[in-house]
Order: sequence, then C-alpha cells, then structure tokens
Amino acid sequence: MSYNHYDTVIIGAGAGGLSAGLYAARSRMKTLILERGQMGGQTATTEDVENYPGSIENPTGPKLMERMKKQSEEFGCEIKQENVENIEKKENIFVVKTNKNTYEAKTMIIATGAEPKLLGVPGEIEYRGRGVSYCATCDGDFFQELNIAVVGGGDSAVEEGMYLTKFANKVTLIHRRDELRAVKSLQERAFANEKMEFIWDTVVEEIKGNGVVQSLVLKNKKTNELSELKVDGVFIYVGYQPISQLFQGLVEMDEIGYILGDEEMRTNVPGLFVAGDVRKKMLKQIITAAADGAIAAVSAERYIAENF
Repeated sequence: MSYNHYDTVIIGAGAGGLSAGLYAARSRMKTLILERGQMGGQTATTEDVENYPGSIENPTGPKLMERMKKQSEEFGCEIKQENVENIEKKENIFVVKTNKNTYEAKTMIIATGAEPKLLGVPGEIEYRGRGVSYCATCDGDFFQELNIAVVGGGDSAVEEGMYLTKFANKVTLIHRRDELRAVKSLQERAFANEKMEFIWDTVVEEIKGNGVVQSLVLKNKKTNELSELKVDGVFIYVGYQPISQLFQGLVEMDEIGYILGDEEMRTNVPGLFVAGDVRKKMLKQIITAAADGAIAAVSAERYIAENF
C-alpha cells in the first residue's frame, strides 16, 4: 500500500490547527491539516470576535478563520475535509487513516478542539434542530420576532444572547447562579440591552414542545419552585467538553478527556503534540489556541531535526 508522506499531519482546522499549519508550512515542512467538519472550528460559529488582537476591522469569527486558512495555504499547507478514523504509531512514524486516504507523518498535532456540553434534560435530544441549538450564528435568523431562552452565564452565553437580540423579540437568559460569570464589559452591554431579560438561581428541568420547542420547565434552586416559560427556542451554553475520543489509549489525558501537554505542546508520546481547546489549560480563547498551534509547529520542526 502506498501512503502519502508528510512531515506533520494536523488534526483539526480551528484556530490552533490553522496556526500550526501556517507555522509548519512557513518552516518548509510538508504539512497537511485534516478537518472532519466546518473549517474554523468554534470560532467560525462566533459572530463577534472583539478580543482577538488586530481584529477590529471585520471582526467576525468566520472572516477571521477565512483569513487564517488563506494565509496557511499561501505558505503551502494542504487542507482536506476528511474524517480521521484511526491513528497508529509504528516505530517513529504516525499512520493516519481517514474515510478516504491513509497518510504517514513524522509528527502529528492534535487540534480537535472542544464541543458544547449537553444540558442532559428531557426533550433536549428530541428537539435538537427543532428549537434546541448550540450555535447562535448558525440558527439565529430562524427566530425572527420570536422569544428565545439562553441557558448559561459565561462569556459565550452572554455574547450569543446579545447576538440573538438582532433577530428575536425577546431573549431570556437563565442562569443557575445569582450573578453572571462573563467579563464585566459583556455584562454591562447585556444589562443595557432592552431585549434581554434575566432569570437567576434557576435551572432547566425539561424542554417541552409539540414537534418544535414550545416551553421550558424551570426550577428555582433556592425555593425548589417549578415554573414554565413559553419560548420558541433555547440556546444552550453550559460549557464544553474536549473532542478527544479518537485518542483514548494513544495519549495521556485528564479524567475529563483533555489532553496533557507541556509548555512546548509535547504530549507523553514522542512526536505527538497538542494545541488549542483540546489541551488541558487555564484559558481557552482564540488567541491561546493560535499560540498553542505556533508552539506545537515549532516543537514538531525541532523534533524532526533531532530524530530524522
């Protein structure tokens, strides 16, 4: 069997993967990025990216990722939409099998990111895509002049809630605590938005509907009182979980599934590096994912120089 040979194969085309691709290709490494889904990862589903340095003009997530992709390709990085199905390390070479091809690489960079956590309540799976969503920029325009709930209290919940006010009649943010966790600048804008309302100390017990979402059963955590909120849709932002199932048994992870890497993005497997939100770290932002990718690519280049 003939393989396609690369210096590095990067799995994931979010900010971490595209940054790694740029740095690796610019260093004249033969570089391939494999992405199973949407180019740009989570960032491509984010409307406003106001905290990425230099992104004041046209600061949308999709535009930023489009620029990153184009930049990495201009330096010779190949990007393919294929689903990775199996990874093996044979001696000092990684063999990566996708639904279309088999590749060999001297090094590999895992940049698969994270995905939204589920609430885990009745009705969530049943009404997913029929009023239950995890992406405001994907689905917001389906809710013109309707009433929407947003569940969560962090940056994503508040940012996406404000974005949804562009379409909705009203956006009600439901948070399990009595104050938001989002940064103060976001909180100030949200509280000043006339279309936003807030329900505190409350969790969603059930999502109800008839073909589509019609209401939420809510429970006040302090009083245990149940109530029902009429809504046409609910957007869920209660955290993320790493997309690392493919690498179980291959690389060291924490109990949640985040991959462990040092400050040079090295894992416990020689030649295998990690970048972005799939890595265990304190701050998960576009800028830290991009930094991880750059470091991982430089570390991969050094590894090849020392071992091949």
